[in-house]
Amino acid sequence: MILVDSSVWIDYFRGTLNAETDFLDGLLGSEPVAIGDLILTEVLQGFTLDRDFEAARTLLTSLTLVHIGGRDIALAAARHFRELRALGITVRKTIDTLIATRCLASDLALLYSDRDFDPFVKHLGLRPALAET
Repeated sequence: MILVDSSVWIDYFRGTLNAETDFLDGLLGSEPVAIGDLILTEVLQGFTLDRDFEAARTLLTSLTLVHIGGRDIALAAARHFRELRALGITVRKTIDTLIATRCLASDLALLYSDRDFDPFVKHLGLRPALAET
């Protein structure tokens, strides 16, 4: 299953055309797609108009919901952050560390366009969805 990060959803809803949004468009309706609870919040809080919010909510809540956090993920995310920091890499957002860690723990590929995930791919084994095509 593929978890889609907010960086891709935001581009998708804005109508931005790129490799990630094209890939997502091909997945919808044909493959199982997951969204994290924290990602759901990130994406939906960005809508200004109620009708846009409702249309996005309808689509996003039809997807498989993955709970990102919890004690085990929080502890593993802290370890991952520290591992990367020991390599001289500081991930800018805690939420990205949690998302990457959930994907690693649940063997989910991640569709993303946020460079903060690249160190998780390179050093920790995160599976990027685009590389699996």
